[in-house]
Amino acid sequence: MSALWIKICGVTSTDAVDAALFAGADAIGFVFAPSVRRVTPAHARALAVRARGRLRCVAVTRHPTAEEIREILGSFGPDILQTDAEDFASFDLPESVERLPVARMGSALPATLPPKLLVEGRRSGVGETIDWNAARALAVRTQLVLAGGLEPLNVRDAIRVVRPWGVDVSTGVEVAPGLKRRERIVEFVAAARAAAEEQ
Repeated sequence: MSALWIKICGVTSTDAVDAALFAGADAIGFVFAPSVRRVTPAHARALAVRARGRLRCVAVTRHPTAEEIREILGSFGPDILQTDAEDFASFDLPESVERLPVARMGSALPATLPPKLLVEGRRSGVGETIDWNAARALAVRTQLVLAGGLEPLNVRDAIRVVRPWGVDVSTGVEVAPGLKRRERIVEFVAAARAAAEEQ
């Protein structure tokens, strides 16, 4: 299996950013949709300073307005914009910003799968585990980023079953909603890397 892409999502503190850097993650996600992990574009910009050029900085939205997109692009300046697949038809993105469409298990998939697709449960940020076998069927058709209910103790099994291009974790590395723990981030990344090397 090629190198696994690992994203730590719902980052709200410099401690979480530093933990992601120390652990060797590939990306960090800042949530701009309604959530206990929601940050403003200005706060995200400040948190991301230490990670620029070292981690991919992801703006995580859901059904954003055109005005919200303009503010995120102008104030935060993401490397990647993540939102539900159908949202991308509502606004234009500069070519410099990569797209990460989201599909939700149980909902209709895009008629044509994009080159890269994050798959999670119906609700974001609640630790809802999805059907790994269904995700595996998608992983052979696109670069699939597996999300939903992952944590240090199950990510190895998830990778063995799904064989995803990447994994995304939020609640699984927290000690309370929105509060990331450094040790759990390190454990998650280590377990995911070990599983990827076994494939």
